[in-house]
Amino acid sequence: MRIAAQYSHLNGLEYMLVHHKELWDEIQVVIASVDAEACKTKLSKEKTMRGRLLYSPVAMNDEFTASFRKKGWTERRNTFWVTDDEKLMRGVYNQPAGVQKKAIRDAGREPIMSYNQTDFVKNRIAVEVQFGKYAFVAHDLFVKHLSFYVSDIIDVGIEILPMKELEREMSSGVPYYERDLVNVLRQGRGVPAVPLVLVGIAP
Repeated sequence: MRIAAQYSHLNGLEYMLVHHKELWDEIQVVIASVDAEACKTKLSKEKTMRGRLLYSPVAMNDEFTASFRKKGWTERRNTFWVTDDEKLMRGVYNQPAGVQKKAIRDAGREPIMSYNQTDFVKNRIAVEVQFGKYAFVAHDLFVKHLSFYVSDIIDVGIEILPMKELEREMSSGVPYYERDLVNVLRQGRGVPAVPLVLVGIAP
């Protein structure tokens, strides 16, 4: 695979180049190590593409996971507690999980455990590789990366997406870089309030 496009939101890439150039180089090595053609294994059953050999999201995810894991990137969960009381939640959101749970209980409400999970985290940098449904990208950018940033777990979130040229050779409903770039740009310069790097990849 190759990087075909990239976008730096709130100086995410600049931060990487100054503070974590070795990790940025590592991410590029991981992307280059994925053999796209070896992942073209999915025989389509969709009406409009029946019988066509497509790039398999599962196979590509497996390749990325193996490569990132070899380089020491690990999964990370950010656990927190929620309830239906808006004022209470505003008061405890930035507190440690144990404090959140106790405050909710003390207020007579039911604490509900929740969490956000990121597949690859290393030295306060998070990477998501998204070949799932297009709606998952918004969740990554506006929930996962933002939650980890606000919780002081990461400094930059990196989202790896297929370019349109790759998406055309995949099942329907997969995200692509060009559309999600516009989705970020239309929010304005400060939203989401987390430094990001959007990376578009192609065979």
